[in-house]
Amino acid sequence: MARVLTTAAVDRLRRDGFHFPIPCISKTEAADCRRQLEAFEAANGGALTGAHRFKTHLLFKWLADLVRAPQVLDAVEDLIGPDILCWSTHWFIKEPRSPQYVSWHQDSNYWGLDTKDLVSVWVALSPATVESGCMRLLPGSHLEPPMPHVDTYAEDNMLTRGQTILDVDESRAVNVELETGDAALFDYEIAHASHPNRSDDRRIAVVLRYMPPNARQTLSDWDSAALVRGEDRYGHFEHEPVPARDLDPVAVAFHRKAEERQRQIYFRGTAWQDTRVSPEGVTAPY
Repeated sequence: MARVLTTAAVDRLRRDGFHFPIPCISKTEAADCRRQLEAFEAANGGALTGAHRFKTHLLFKWLADLVRAPQVLDAVEDLIGPDILCWSTHWFIKEPRSPQYVSWHQDSNYWGLDTKDLVSVWVALSPATVESGCMRLLPGSHLEPPMPHVDTYAEDNMLTRGQTILDVDESRAVNVELETGDAALFDYEIAHASHPNRSDDRRIAVVLRYMPPNARQTLSDWDSAALVRGEDRYGHFEHEPVPARDLDPVAVAFHRKAEERQRQIYFRGTAWQDTRVSPEGVTAPY
């Protein structure tokens, strides 16, 4: 019996590929997360870029706590069971009135994880509205064959390769509007995208990626994940250290190794697979 999600909510996620909103953290807690994020940005040259946009739970103690928060893991457990790995965390931050967007894509097309049980928890640290460029999802697309993608490397596309599904019926899309502190759950294989932020505030989201330990990485001989609940009886991923504080040297060193390997996975099959430089000549934006 589900402890957090109702049977209807679980059935809806299986059918449509998503469920929202669910309460995640309070507005006060979200404001504190935002304050700590923006303090780090102010001390490090501005908005998060490159390696700082992924696996940041190895760098920030407060994010390491969030990926282990019982209210998050209870919902995830309702979907994938009691043994849970956090494979990664990804930031999607759109500045006010900026042209940045996320093209239509399926994460399963690029990450090399051979599981159908990966679930993403998209957490809003500021309001996600149509105006601010909330996420858009294509219901049922996770049940269809994989959709063809092309790499565009478009300048304002927030994805690594500008990976894009060219033929999408936008009339089918659902806008995922969330209040600050709320979250959306969605399937690894669902097609999703988002428009630019036309509001006067930053649209700040952090996405937590969870999977069962029986998952495997098919695009690399090494990968890592954080064991956040239960047991890992498979050993397919090296367990990540839990940072004792922000920028814990042990966790920072591990993050550097993980960044190198995940960059190779994201750029697999391109001319930039074995370089630290993206097509635009800057550290890969992930």
